[in-house]
Amino acid sequence: MPQTVHLYVFDGFADWEAAFAVAGIQQPKFQRWPGRWQVRTVGPWRHAPVRSAGGLTVVPDLGLDQIRPVDSAMLILPGGNGWEDNDSAHMWAVNKAGDFLDQGVPVAAICGATAGLAKAGLLDDRNHTSNAQAYLDATGYDGSAFYRNEPVVVASGLITAGGMAPLEFARAIFSELGIYDDDVLEAWYQLYKTGQPDCYARMQQAAEGAEV
Repeated sequence: MPQTVHLYVFDGFADWEAAFAVAGIQQPKFQRWPGRWQVRTVGPWRHAPVRSAGGLTVVPDLGLDQIRPVDSAMLILPGGNGWEDNDSAHMWAVNKAGDFLDQGVPVAAICGATAGLAKAGLLDDRNHTSNAQAYLDATGYDGSAFYRNEPVVVASGLITAGGMAPLEFARAIFSELGIYDDDVLEAWYQLYKTGQPDCYARMQQAAEGAEV
């Protein structure tokens, strides 16, 4: 059975922030175990359409009340509307992320989603990053001593990234899940970071070498 990575979607979610990650997870080419992975979307309510910040309509496969850590390989939380609000627009998603972390299932949060986790105290004792330290400080959280000024940070089962680092976010997710062999992953990253076409050949050669 495929292992499932769940992507949280909601009105105004930043569709570009998780795009590299979910595309790589869903597409078997160059993967260490092709066909092992699948992506499923999770919304506030099952089958209730949401519209991304980029104008894409998404019909969630599941509602937040239907996912369990035991059935998931990772929960991905993109940025977007509402994470900084005081009305707890994403309270269910944040609580679900806490359940995942408590049960040892990884969570990956980028941009505004890190603010939601900060407000809930989930960054108070873990190394983490975000858009800027001042951005998280504005939430009133107690984890500023653990803030790291880096594009992405992986610590204690939690991946955090700034909104300017979707490539680094995807690379950390692929590494955490073991999607690609190390040489393939590095070639993938350099391909999209530099735009050099020879990186694609390196990625293909690395994948073929891993299969031998």
